[in-house]
Amino acid sequence: MTAPLTEPQALVPGLLELQDVSVVMGGRALVDGVSLQVAPGEVVGLAGPNGAGKSTLLRTVYRTLRPTSGRVLLDGGDVWAMPGKRLARRLAAVLQESAGDFELSVYDVVAMGRTPHKRAFAGDDADDRAVIAAALARLDVAPLAQVPFDRLSGGEKQRVLIARALAQRTGTMVLDEPTNHLDLRHQLDVLRLVRELGVTAVVALHDLNLAAAFCDRVCVMRAGRVVALGSPAEVLTTGLLAEVYRVDAEVTEHPRTGVPHITLLTGTAQPPDRP
Repeated sequence: MTAPLTEPQALVPGLLELQDVSVVMGGRALVDGVSLQVAPGEVVGLAGPNGAGKSTLLRTVYRTLRPTSGRVLLDGGDVWAMPGKRLARRLAAVLQESAGDFELSVYDVVAMGRTPHKRAFAGDDADDRAVIAAALARLDVAPLAQVPFDRLSGGEKQRVLIARALAQRTGTMVLDEPTNHLDLRHQLDVLRLVRELGVTAVVALHDLNLAAAFCDRVCVMRAGRVVALGSPAEVLTTGLLAEVYRVDAEVTEHPRTGVPHITLLTGTAQPPDRP
């Protein structure tokens, strides 16, 4: 991903606020009273074990799952009250599920990111084509532009979907496990890209070392609730890892980067007894 990104205009990062958001399904609270404010240009990592509610919470932000209670605000406006096209101009998402295999070329999938910026049935103009080409190059998928999307590997598909979100040209992004299926190089490249764009971002990550390296703050969830929120150094402690993940780990400051580095140790730590 060495090609420069041609940007017609600077992205304007938004203020994202989740106010006491809950999602109840089948009598069970999948998300329970989560409040979180993400400042313009801030990257917040969403962490926690499987079933913690991370993906469910992100779906409420991108309007694929309406909260049972609470509000999701973008620059003070309720996202659930915004016209869909207006929201899509301001917020992009890369979700775990890709809505199936598209019967489209890679170029056409990335071009879908331009839809919110055009009139119905309008074709791509020169500006659209420049943005699409830049997104393809930035995610290292330009050589695949004419390949059918459904013939790609899992990692290639993931990069194409991130390129589509990049082509959408929004100042706020939510990404649910964007490094899934990616090799080590592309994991780093994708998270570097999020930081370089200067957008407001909420990124669900299982790899806590990546969260420590690229996120301003980390929000740790368990059983639908926020159990810790702060800088990586404040949150990623041996005690929290034992409590939330039930693992024995050593947390040290990396000698070259200065960020917390987690090393898993042999054996499994049990959480402390609860009254």
